[in-house]
Amino acid sequence: MQLSGDRTVRDFVLEMPHATRVFEKMGIDYCCGGNKPLENACAGANVKVDDVLKALQDAAATPAPEPERNWKQEKLGLIAEHIARNHHQYTREAIGRLGPLFAKVCSVHGSRHPELAQARDTFSALAQELSTHMAKEEMILFPFITRMELAVDSGAPVMAGPFGSVDRPIAAMMQDHDAAGHDTAAIREATRGYQPPEDACGSYRALYRELAELEADLHQHIHLENNILFPRAIAMERAAAGVE
Repeated sequence: MQLSGDRTVRDFVLEMPHATRVFEKMGIDYCCGGNKPLENACAGANVKVDDVLKALQDAAATPAPEPERNWKQEKLGLIAEHIARNHHQYTREAIGRLGPLFAKVCSVHGSRHPELAQARDTFSALAQELSTHMAKEEMILFPFITRMELAVDSGAPVMAGPFGSVDRPIAAMMQDHDAAGHDTAAIREATRGYQPPEDACGSYRALYRELAELEADLHQHIHLENNILFPRAIAMERAAAGVE
């Protein structure tokens, strides 16, 4: 792949799976902001495009601890199953831990650190949004994509979903992703990049560490959907219907 700043962030993560590690480290949005040219994404993250291209080149030459999975070549049903079994399950467990942890830390440190209340309120909204979002995907969208793929593979007609074209629920899910990205960015800003203050206790530090881990997992989660699963599902439906 040609390493150039005018290629989109999405191009890099599709062609170079290790790029997500580089972008995560450098604060470049590769999930919701994947359609931006890399040079624009670098400007938004306040990093030099040449530094990012060099990091991508170095990462490509360094063997990963485990082989990177090429999700572009996996079945759509398998990708959906992976997202639900791993990312959705992790998100639900993290929400379950973070709610009580926020309550505990706010009760002890909230008077000295009012930013905690802001982060907690944003997290509460995010948790509710994600819970509803994941349920819709698991109950409606993912099963439809899996059935569509099975029909295409067997040469059977693709039955329309209750929502009409798959474009419609996918557009709604991507709007939810944008909202989740705004919420996590607000939490990161309120917590100064998840940096605990000097008087932070162990629970306080655990809270910030788990918030950072949740955001990183959401980046991978949304990347798989926005950049791989959803575009391929749309293309498959259109091809099945004979639409260019």
